[in-house]
Amino acid sequence: MSEGSSAIVRLDGVERHFGAVRALDGVDLTVDAGACVGLGVFQELSLCPNLTVAENARITHASLRGVGWRRRSAALIRAKLDEIFPGHGIDPSDVVGDLAIGQRQMVEVARAFTVTDDPLHLVILDEPTSSLDAHTAGQLLAFVRRAVSQGISSILISHMLGEILSTCDQVVVMRDGKVVATDMAAAFDRDRLVATMGGAKHRDKAGAAARARGETPVMVQARPRGQTAGADLVAHQGEVIGLAGLAGHGQTRLLLDIYRASTARRAGIAVSAPVSLVAGDRQTDGIFPLWSIAENIGIRSLARLRRGLLLSPEREAALARAWQQKIGIRTPDLDNNVLSLSGGNQQKVLFARALGSDARIVLMDDPMRGVDIGTKLDVYDLIREEARKGRTFLWYTTEMDELENCDHVYVFRNGRIVADLAQSELTEEKVIQSSFEEGGPEAAREHTQ
Repeated sequence: MSEGSSAIVRLDGVERHFGAVRALDGVDLTVDAGACVGLGVFQELSLCPNLTVAENARITHASLRGVGWRRRSAALIRAKLDEIFPGHGIDPSDVVGDLAIGQRQMVEVARAFTVTDDPLHLVILDEPTSSLDAHTAGQLLAFVRRAVSQGISSILISHMLGEILSTCDQVVVMRDGKVVATDMAAAFDRDRLVATMGGAKHRDKAGAAARARGETPVMVQARPRGQTAGADLVAHQGEVIGLAGLAGHGQTRLLLDIYRASTARRAGIAVSAPVSLVAGDRQTDGIFPLWSIAENIGIRSLARLRRGLLLSPEREAALARAWQQKIGIRTPDLDNNVLSLSGGNQQKVLFARALGSDARIVLMDDPMRGVDIGTKLDVYDLIREEARKGRTFLWYTTEMDELENCDHVYVFRNGRIVADLAQSELTEEKVIQSSFEEGGPEAAREHTQ
């Protein structure tokens, strides 16, 4: 960012309220031309799920009209996907609703960078890597730096601290609707950024105490569909088990198979206790959009909320209030519709639903999308606390920092488990190498009970 560069965006004293929740409280922000500014504040994806990828690209480009507009739109979005995400595997004729959430996020990003008649000056990226694995996120961030070097300005909103520090020229930290720090990115390190974003003191990574497997009963044993050799996934009581690897390589499918096996027998899967699921794609698989916050929390605990044959509103409200306080759901009224919450607070509702239930096994499908760093640290502590009480967690995540909270990590490739890493063996290099290479550094091994 040159010293004499001119501002392309300037905001002075901006305020925004959602009922009693103050989202922005007198915010000042300046973005200079040819700079990448990082903000540490999630937005839902804005694609139309019933339209194709090419049709979604047309929505933001009115000049794509007349005979042959679909062909031109398809060529435009395909070229940008190829440029940003080589090997993306997305066809412009694909219906967006049929794509995995990570692929939808790639389409959203590519659409933002497409250009027709007018030049592109500024791109606002709101949590653009929240559903991407580390490899795909790296492709995007490298592209952002290339775009910035060519004079395009960017605002990158993210709770992923590493990408803020590695990608941005300037960092603006927001907390409780206010700007609490503005500085050049080089002036921040991870500890300062964590403390400023969440008001949280530095915490050592939770990690589990080293212990031999098999000291507690097996809660889940599962073999991915089609896997005929190698390791099964095994989770013992009180363990936090990580599922890693590139997105779309069978992690979510196995979690869903385990969830179904908790109520109906499935070949290759044994589950020994009640199960709950925390979905990552909350709009599709998580929330009930017509229900209140309290109803969304209580739906997994109906048996406990009954008084006679009917549900007790008092018990439902008490359960919701307890978890609102424990997990910090920001709302003035738990009877409000769940869509009145921000994306991060909606995700907290899904955690409250799972942890407030009788489930002894909690499945988590990349659940931290749009959750701020302070809340993440609190949830990590809560997971370890619940694990110490005997709850078992199976945690698919695309974030390396989250894997370091796990006792064991299974790496997936092409729908199979290709590595089983104890926490003491876990490194980013091993996870990445196993994700790409057949029989990585820690080849999957037969599990001894």
